Order: sequence, then structure tokens, then C-alpha cells
Amino acid sequence: MFEQRLEALRRSLADSKLDALLVTHLPHVRYLTGFSGSNGLCIIGKRSRCFLTDNRYVGQAREEARAYRVVITRRSLFEAAAKQPVLSGKTRLGFEGQYLSVAGFATLKKRLPRVTFVQTQSLVERLASVKDAVEVRLIRRAVEISDKVFCRIVEFVRPGMTELDVAAEIGYLHRKFGAEADAFEPIVASGWRGALPHARASTKKIRSGELVTLDFGCRVEGYNSDLTRTVAVGRPTARARRIYQVVLDAQMRAIEAARRGMTAKVLDGVARSHIRKKGYGKYFSHSLGHGLGLQVHEAPRISSLSKDVLQDGNVVTIEPGIYVPGVGGVRIEDDVVIRDNHPEVLTKSPKELLIL
Repeated sequence: MFEQRLEALRRSLADSKLDALLVTHLPHVRYLTGFSGSNGLCIIGKRSRCFLTDNRYVGQAREEARAYRVVITRRSLFEAAAKQPVLSGKTRLGFEGQYLSVAGFATLKKRLPRVTFVQTQSLVERLASVKDAVEVRLIRRAVEISDKVFCRIVEFVRPGMTELDVAAEIGYLHRKFGAEADAFEPIVASGWRGALPHARASTKKIRSGELVTLDFGCRVEGYNSDLTRTVAVGRPTARARRIYQVVLDAQMRAIEAARRGMTAKVLDGVARSHIRKKGYGKYFSHSLGHGLGLQVHEAPRISSLSKDVLQDGNVVTIEPGIYVPGVGGVRIEDDVVIRDNHPEVLTKSPKELLIL
């Protein structure tokens, strides 16, 4: 698995006329090496590769990064990196500019005066955005756990409990059902707070008649799920039902339309145009979705500004929403694998409006 990724990366290096690539973003380090710790970097050259970490991870690095020459250092990783043979001579070294710290870059520049530094654009991101069968299997496992949590959480939610009560139960159930951790801090937004797309769970008490947006995910062997459902606690208003149906229809249209070769911008437009036609265009304030894998948000980005093209093997979220200030909001999100002929929806939680 890692050899295939390295071969693909080296082809990209050759196309970019680079001799080596310095990878410092930990999700990318994990993608290329398998290392799951909190401190490490790797250097991939034309014929060699090395992984560097500190002495807290001696055993873990040798177990997880087996395809690499492992270097353990007590000094700065960048100081140790500058001494590696792969960076000797007049090397054109690519680096991830959006992730490399200023201090780290300064250290490398000082110690490698003969190296030409070239900021790369999405070399690893493009590779990681297309998931292989193992990656899809791990995401599917994470999704199955979150689906199971949803089924339990709708039995748990009731008027009078706080949003924080619900968020805590989500985190507990994720771990109980086998997840490593939450993928991100669960969003629980009830009533008027549902109009805040990324509302953090609060001490607000859930009231009868309110909509509650539940957005959560978990992690399995590094890979994430991301699920959103909006439910009603008690009888919802006619307006709430109408908004819910608009969002659901927009989401279903977008899922049905998703295909390999389609631009992410066009896919975003499928949902956005439906919501706009129903009179709620100004209340859909975020992009339609994003890639999902070792990071909760990764390529491809599905938005009206995106230049990404969907590929077979992308795993993306499709999550339109309507957010009316002072009233509330609705968001529905599924995790979807892009295929040639028809998208594969991984999430199985029901999408009809549940009245608890």
C-alpha cells in the first residue's frame, strides 16, 4: 500500500522537476508512512526515503513506518532533517508551504544553503483524495459506528436536557461502539441556535417543538466519518417542515447527480439552485461539502468557488443547509463515495424528519 503511494508521489515529483519532498503535515505523514504519533516528518527522494521523530516514539516509529529508514533524534526535527543524505548537494526540495512553520523553514534554509526550496501545490492532497479499498473500508467502519450512535441518540434526546448532555452522550457512545475518538467536537444546536452552522454544544436546554441539528463523526484507525441529521423534539411548525423538505430534496438531488468527471462547482450548484428556487438561497451560507479521510476536511472541496473535478474513489460529504437567524436551521449530511456510474452512499441513518 505505502509502496504504491510512494511510486505515485515520485511520479509527481518528476513532473514537478523536484529531487525530493519534505512532508510535515501529520495527516500527510501518516498517509505516506503509517505513523500515527504527534511528532514526525518524512523526506521522500528519487530513490530513498527517511522518517524522523523523537525518542518518545522509538518503538512506534519502527513498527508503523516500516517502509522507511527511521531516524530518532533528541534535537529539532528540522536540524536532524538537514543532515540527511537525501538532502545533500544541489537538491531541488519541495515543501508544503501551507504547513511548514516559519521557524522550521528558517532552520532548513540556514543549514542547507545549496538546496533550492520549492513550495508545492497539493502534491500529497491530490493522491490522498482518491481512496483505495482499504481506506474506504475504514471510513465505512467509522460511518457504521456513527450510524449506530444516531439510532441510540434519538432515543436519548428529550425536552429539558442540555445540548452538552447530548454531545457528551455522543462521545461516550462512539467509544463504546469501538471508535478511537470523536472525529471533531460534536455539534448539537437546538431551536434558534440551529441557525449557527458550526454551533458548539451549549448549556441551552432543548425545548418541545424545536428542531435539533446533530453533526458528529468518529475516527477508526485514523479515518473519519461525518454525519448530520436534524430532528424535531415535539411537534415542529409548518415552516420548519417546509424548510426540512427543501434541504432534503436538495441533498437527494445532489447525491443523485454526483459522478466522476463532474466539477465540484457544478455539483454544488445542483443543491444551491434548488434551495434558491424555493426562496431560501441567502440562507444556504456554506459550501455543499468536502473530502473526507484522514482529515475531516480535505480535498476535494465542493463549493461554488472550487476548481476540483470529482474522481472515482473520492469520499465526500454532501451537506446542504438552511439557516434562518432567530428561527433555526436544518442540515442533512451523508458520506458518499464517488463512482463511475452511481455514487455509493455510506451513511444509512434515516433522513425523513424524525419527531421525537
